[in-house]
Amino acid sequence: MTFRRFSLSSFLVGMAGTAAMAGTSPSPTFNKDVLPILQNNCLECHRPGEAGPMSLLNYTEVRPWAKAIKKSVIEKKMPPWFADDGYSHFRNDRRMSAADIATVVAWVDSGAPEGDAKDKPAPAKFNDGWNIKPDMIVQMPEPVHIQAKGAMKYQNILVKVNFPEDTWVVAAEVRPSNLSVVHHIRLDVREPGSNWMDDAIPGKPYPTDDEVSSRNGSGENLLGKYNPGLGAQNFDMGGSAKFVPKGSDLVFSMHYTPNGTETTDQTKVGFVFAKTKPNSRYITLNPSANNLVIPAGDPNAEVVEEVTVMQDNARLVYVQPHMHLRGKDYELRLLYPTGESQIVYKGKFNFEWQQGFDLEKPIVMPKGTRILGISHFDNSANNPFNPDATLEVVNGEQTWEEMSAVFLGVLIPVDVDPLKVTKRTGPSLLTKVPGQAGPTLASVQLPGQK
Repeated sequence: MTFRRFSLSSFLVGMAGTAAMAGTSPSPTFNKDVLPILQNNCLECHRPGEAGPMSLLNYTEVRPWAKAIKKSVIEKKMPPWFADDGYSHFRNDRRMSAADIATVVAWVDSGAPEGDAKDKPAPAKFNDGWNIKPDMIVQMPEPVHIQAKGAMKYQNILVKVNFPEDTWVVAAEVRPSNLSVVHHIRLDVREPGSNWMDDAIPGKPYPTDDEVSSRNGSGENLLGKYNPGLGAQNFDMGGSAKFVPKGSDLVFSMHYTPNGTETTDQTKVGFVFAKTKPNSRYITLNPSANNLVIPAGDPNAEVVEEVTVMQDNARLVYVQPHMHLRGKDYELRLLYPTGESQIVYKGKFNFEWQQGFDLEKPIVMPKGTRILGISHFDNSANNPFNPDATLEVVNGEQTWEEMSAVFLGVLIPVDVDPLKVTKRTGPSLLTKVPGQAGPTLASVQLPGQK
């Protein structure tokens, strides 16, 4: 928002002017002023074993990066945050305050002094690499072999957990053992009695061309995800939780990207269980434009998908856009039965850092509310990440293909069937036509149109 940019620049100029007039104002030091900022904003990712490219735990590690850190915080590239202002407020807003940015800038400009060791805050505490305190940890029984080169099929591993009782999960964290070869992970529940993956050997890779979860019909239950930038997932939104039926097993759906060296990965997941019975069930919806077509060379191709809410008392609490290497931006819009509309999320997309956004307050979606996703793609030669600008692109799960999708966290009453909460409508029902871009907003009946 404009006020935020104005206040930051004013703060920096004012701070410099005050220091010049006073002449004796002490410069910020790492131990006293900068380390607390890093602990609060950076160390979740910038420590050994996490997604950040370097560790920033202490002065020795931070000092070589001082100028780069200054540039990143001024340009607001770090901490990463892609949601535009003016639409929704998010509980997990990662943006650094103007005062903290000014402190980092002043520290670097004064030579990045270390300061007195006695000024250090207490070391940040982490739970043996976890960002949660797991009540239960489930690991793939054996390492999965990752080839050195070429594309790999999805590796799906059925793990026989056999949950001893109905279980409510309030948090989950999926942790690969080898971040360098993991593109993303999806963790699904296989409910008792399901014949899904019934020919899989437990603990052994079950290769498929796509995520087997897309063929998991009745009983599908997404329990956790991993992609760079996501971190642990919290399902407790005022007393909500995800449900795992007694006797269920787990399926790790692994998308690996070979990096030139033969290696292995043995992913694990940690769960935090609800201590009391939840008042609502947290489910994850995944609207996707399976009929998308992106023309060759198009620098701003538009694609939309739509589902309609079929139950009362559904509340939206979480948004995570998902596209691949051509993705530019994403917008989530609610079209209410009253004819009103609301933009819930709008922002740039970054394939290398796919964030999820927790709404500060749940948004009630009455029965008949249409959930509309609008994405744009750069399939031109000017996109440095584009695998091939000469190709017409259709929906697919490999990174050289594309997806226009979003993961939505939705709260529903505990007795409502999750598979009956929404249905595909409008542009998502159109037949894909090769050579014809879209579906686009032109195919959507917007409020006020006849």
